[in-house]
Amino acid sequence: MNLHEYQSKVLFAKFGIPTPKGKVAFTADEVYAIAQEIGGPVVVKSQVLVGGRGKAGGIKVVKTAEEARDAAEKILNKLEIKGLLVRKVLVDPASPPASEIYLGITNDRTTGKPLLMASSEGGVEIEEVNRTNPQAIIREYINPAFGLHDYQTKNVASAINLPREHWDAFSKIALNLWRCYVANDAVLAEINPLAITQDNQLLALDGKMVIDDNALYRHQDLVGLRDTDSEPKSETQAREAGISYVQLEGGQIGCMVNGAGLAMTTMDMIMLYGGGEYGPANFLDVGGGAQADKVAAALRIILSDGNIKSILVNIFGGITRCDEVARGMLQAYDEVKPEVGIVIRLQGTNAKEGREIIDNAKIPRLVTAATLTEAAQKSVAAAKGEI
Repeated sequence: MNLHEYQSKVLFAKFGIPTPKGKVAFTADEVYAIAQEIGGPVVVKSQVLVGGRGKAGGIKVVKTAEEARDAAEKILNKLEIKGLLVRKVLVDPASPPASEIYLGITNDRTTGKPLLMASSEGGVEIEEVNRTNPQAIIREYINPAFGLHDYQTKNVASAINLPREHWDAFSKIALNLWRCYVANDAVLAEINPLAITQDNQLLALDGKMVIDDNALYRHQDLVGLRDTDSEPKSETQAREAGISYVQLEGGQIGCMVNGAGLAMTTMDMIMLYGGGEYGPANFLDVGGGAQADKVAAALRIILSDGNIKSILVNIFGGITRCDEVARGMLQAYDEVKPEVGIVIRLQGTNAKEGREIIDNAKIPRLVTAATLTEAAQKSVAAAKGEI
């Protein structure tokens, strides 16, 4: 789950990271009131979960509250940045930096360790720095059992040529960022830029956090912070239905499977028999059960993709009996009334009985398969209109 800048900076402040004393606003009048309260120059920053806000005109530095209101009137509910409408802005005191640093912590899946990254080239996307000047990024791996140590942060400060007078402050910020990262089960905690201000202080001018979705049950205070504007509507619906779903680009065959490993195998088999012409349109795991209401929700989510030409349902019945799945599938089919061919592969407890229930229903373009190979081949044939 991605957090907005203002949400990330609120979390940073809770862990002792210095941030501007700004506030979020939803109307131009609110922007005016906040700017008056701050006094002096302010920066009005669009809050959308994409990069490139400055280039798109979504960040404005102004001198007065009146100018702040005028800027907000041009941004709020009028400006789109990479397809996302700006619905709120952050009003921060303007703090022109003397220099800018990048500081972030993320997961390194290759080593299985958290990774602290820093660069003296702050203020631009770290991916761009990595592409144009990778040696400017200093990396320090963190042992998850022992955490981040002070000597590591000092090593990083030295390596990015940070003036010695700022080492203690930088170290404190880095250690607090690590605490924030761990406490919130983040997969990314980033300050860009961490500025050295005109009065020679370190200040987190921008922030970004990504929270591990699998850990959100431990953070009910964060669940309500999710902004669904930037995610496909189908993924929002799937999450509300308790279904794991990821839409893929370019695929034509929808997948409904119980179990993540089986879902990945199903996608691989579709790719194998699709011949490069047909591929999986999504990853969808309905979980351990496959009740009629959940199957119906999954069908609606899959069919919300206009590229779907067939659907492969691959259910392994363990505790869940395949005959119950078959009855639920027929009920869901009657509710949703899909117009594409559906291939159902049932395996496990009462698989034969389940297939008989589907076959005896004699519904056009609703067919069964005994093996995954047969199911993948039939789903490709259905996408071609041959079933």
